[in-house]
Amino acid sequence: MHTASFGQFSLLQKPAMLLAALMFVAVGCSTTPKQVLDVSPPAFDSKYAALVVDAGTGRTLFQSNATAPRYPASLTKMMTMYMVFEALDSGRISKSTPIPVSANAASEPPTKVGLRSGDTIDVDTALRALAVKSANDAATAVGEYLGGSEQGFAAMMTSRARQLGMRGTRFANASGLPDLAQQTTARDMAVLGQALRSRFSHHYHY
Repeated sequence: MHTASFGQFSLLQKPAMLLAALMFVAVGCSTTPKQVLDVSPPAFDSKYAALVVDAGTGRTLFQSNATAPRYPASLTKMMTMYMVFEALDSGRISKSTPIPVSANAASEPPTKVGLRSGDTIDVDTALRALAVKSANDAATAVGEYLGGSEQGFAAMMTSRARQLGMRGTRFANASGLPDLAQQTTARDMAVLGQALRSRFSHHYHY
């Protein structure tokens, strides 16, 4: 996912992007756990955080500052999509459900797809905007629709995170835009990645 740079937040976003890359390596590579462990890991300093797990067994292959607090940046949208998938599977919404775009959603800074106040975006298009463009305007519109307000949706996200075992995570918005109240850990993002993969494999094409 593309992540914009926001001054003091830019360095803190790098661990999240690194984590995403490492998670995909762990999930998608054909090497055995032993082969992964035999590769010397790079030197990590305190500003970086990472966790690599075997997606089949849950075994930790590598970790560095895995429980240290970090800003999730656009990895927040992993949870936003989790909540949309959950709403789809429960029948609360369908892929064609129109989501209204508020002035607040339309005014979000890039990255965005250029939604305007008064527009609507269907759920399928919104999911694609989240997954491909990391669109902040679409994320906010989705959050406001499912949660009644973005704050309400953030509370729903945090509650679901706790149920998944993400003990160090708190969400404050649906997009990952800078907010000092929003934090996570590499471990928690790995938990979320595993949950998305195991529970919503039928939505994997997104």
